Amino acid sequence: MAFITANWNPLGEAFYRKIELYEMGWSLRDGLKECLVAAAPYGGPIGENSHCCKIFRIYNWKSGPVRQLGWTVCDDLLCIQEDGTVLIYDLFGAFKRHFSMGNEVVQNQVLEAKVFHSPYGTGVAIVTGASRFTLATNIDDLKLRRLPEVPGLQGAPSCWVVLTQDRQTKVLLANGVDLYILDNTSCTPVTPPGLSPQACSIVNMAVSFSYKYLALFTDSGHLWMGSANLKDKLSEVDTKVRTPPKQMVWCRRPKSQQPSVVIMWDRLLLVAGECTDTIQYTLDEESVCVAELDGVRIIGGSRHELLQEVPSACQDIFKIASMAPGALLLEAHKEYEKSSQKADEYLREIKEQSVLGEAVRQCVEAAGYEHEPETQKTLLRAASFGKCFLSNYPPEPFVSMCRDLKVLNSVREYTVGIPLTHTQYKQMTVQVLIDRLVYRKLYPLAIEICRYLKTPEYQGVSRVLKHWACCKVQQKEEPDESIAHAVSVKLGEAAGISYSEIAARAYECGRTELAIKLLEFEPRSGEQVPLLLKMKRSQLALSKAIESGDTDLVYTVVTYLKNEMNRGDFFMTLRNQPVALSLYRQFCKHQEQDTLKDLFNQDDDHQELGNFYVKASYKEKKLEARLSLLQSAVDEYNKAKNEFAAKATEEEKKLLRFQRRLDEEKGEALLGLSLQETLHALLTSNFHKQAEQLYRDFRVPDKRYWWLKLTALAEKDDWEEMEKFAKSKKSPIGYLPFVEVLCACGAAEAAIERRSEGEISTVLSRCSPTTDRALLERLNRARSTAAKK
Repeated sequence: MAFITANWNPLGEAFYRKIELYEMGWSLRDGLKECLVAAAPYGGPIGENSHCCKIFRIYNWKSGPVRQLGWTVCDDLLCIQEDGTVLIYDLFGAFKRHFSMGNEVVQNQVLEAKVFHSPYGTGVAIVTGASRFTLATNIDDLKLRRLPEVPGLQGAPSCWVVLTQDRQTKVLLANGVDLYILDNTSCTPVTPPGLSPQACSIVNMAVSFSYKYLALFTDSGHLWMGSANLKDKLSEVDTKVRTPPKQMVWCRRPKSQQPSVVIMWDRLLLVAGECTDTIQYTLDEESVCVAELDGVRIIGGSRHELLQEVPSACQDIFKIASMAPGALLLEAHKEYEKSSQKADEYLREIKEQSVLGEAVRQCVEAAGYEHEPETQKTLLRAASFGKCFLSNYPPEPFVSMCRDLKVLNSVREYTVGIPLTHTQYKQMTVQVLIDRLVYRKLYPLAIEICRYLKTPEYQGVSRVLKHWACCKVQQKEEPDESIAHAVSVKLGEAAGISYSEIAARAYECGRTELAIKLLEFEPRSGEQVPLLLKMKRSQLALSKAIESGDTDLVYTVVTYLKNEMNRGDFFMTLRNQPVALSLYRQFCKHQEQDTLKDLFNQDDDHQELGNFYVKASYKEKKLEARLSLLQSAVDEYNKAKNEFAAKATEEEKKLLRFQRRLDEEKGEALLGLSLQETLHALLTSNFHKQAEQLYRDFRVPDKRYWWLKLTALAEKDDWEEMEKFAKSKKSPIGYLPFVEVLCACGAAEAAIERRSEGEISTVLSRCSPTTDRALLERLNRARSTAAKK
């Protein structure tokens, strides 16, 4: 604790410190000399490409010369080759895919390339031998943009960066002392405000981590710092060094008012800010600077360090002779541990100023910025000590910081190697940290963190287990049975895990049988069936769909089978699945009539074929076609030994021919009517002979025929014909229907009107109990009146 400020260096009103994160364990004969090195932000992995063409974790490099390395947001390594091909590898050196930056690049070669991150994802920008820039803002949705030409540019520019402003990606480049901004449509010259007139050329430039600030280094040794839109100047510093630097990156904490840039030469590291002073560090080996959200990582052959501005909370507490509330509380706690009365004096001083709550807050905040666990513990103990004297201090900040530090310390371990700061951790979120651990296959640690932070299972443990299972199925040395058993035991009933996704990964790896075994653990048939169809296991897919009871799923499989199989095999498959066959028949009835006929033929189902021909006949407008279909139906019914259906169909044919003859002779539109409708039409049209013939030919029951003729004669008010008909022979339906029909048609009203007692009595004698009561009363009154006369 006494030497915490030993590595602090002042720059203006701020201090900067360099913290050693790790001793590097790689064995490089010449260190990082003549190497391409790329490190992912947020304490991400490191990729290295040396002159002997070996890339970190990727051995026996056999592809072309590499111009640039970079990392995606998902920790995949990008290797940009001289011919414009971009190769993508995962963290363990497994090749994933590749893409090209265009045909023109193949001819002109890549001179320089940069990998950048934007709101759209990971992007790649290159400049070719023809001095043209090509840009891809998102490699996962590749759309190449060729930017306009730069006037007077020969070869590569002296320096250039990629800017992301207002959701637009642009290129800022320097050609000598001239600056240009390239966008999709134009090349615009720009001038930074207040740039030193001594500058003849801009030799290096850097954009901040947030793309808000820009730094330019000129051949006169001046460093210009300002806004990335080149409208505002922050400062300009004379570094006294005219040699072009190897690298230049921003070092700026969020919410900090101190702009600073780190410039690196072969053996010198310089930090410049707003003031004229600078901080200089001597480098004893080749190193690389990596810009971070709140500092700069310095990676060398033997050491890995972090350079950052000392946070204000740490300055207030640890600065020499500081009287800040946090510093006094820390001293009070030290004296308390020594059992000294000075602890009470410090506490009284803090309470008198009413800043005890601020002191606790400073200690908690400062603990988050410290990397040494012992320093963290000291600060948190001091904060806990101060909380004891506060009655209403909320515990959440303290508890949250303790949890965060436990997680951070676990991932900073040498065996894990993710040197996250608390600021980066909060910006990155827990979910992204879990993803990064999963990409490294650190499953036990990821699960432990999820459980410790009480992350919802489907977002935490289940997600980690699913990734583990997807990785497990790719281990080709293990048999299918053991992998399927291990996955089922490990995953158990974990929430939110889809076995179909794991099975899909197994199928992609060429392990179809393993995929089928894994699908047995999938409870949702809707997830099983599509993958089984993709694996060409259609029979099993159909069985699973039927078991699910989901008719839509069954239809999906049947439609797939229909498109993939020949007609005969398709029908034979359905014959073995009665449920699927029944559903397909229902579908064909509404959508594919011809297919339905073929299906009945395949099954030798003569009864259904007969029904099919009968239904089809009703849709035909031409009589001959209808008769032909009915004859086919008769033949099928005979084969099915359904005599009734065959005879009924024959009679239908006979009726149709009779109707056609009448249409031709009498001009009546009878074709298509039923037997009863035909009789009714003939009777109402006074074709009594033809109706009698039809009655005899089709053996219409007497009662039905008498009723038909009675109602037809009543409709046309043919009372004379009705009287003849009633007297022709004994009525099989009796005479009450005649009276009821007459009453309904106005015969009773006629009798009342004539006031004939005999007629009224006749009508009353024929009335039944169901006759309208009001009508009966009128008839009785009319008879009484007629009798008096």
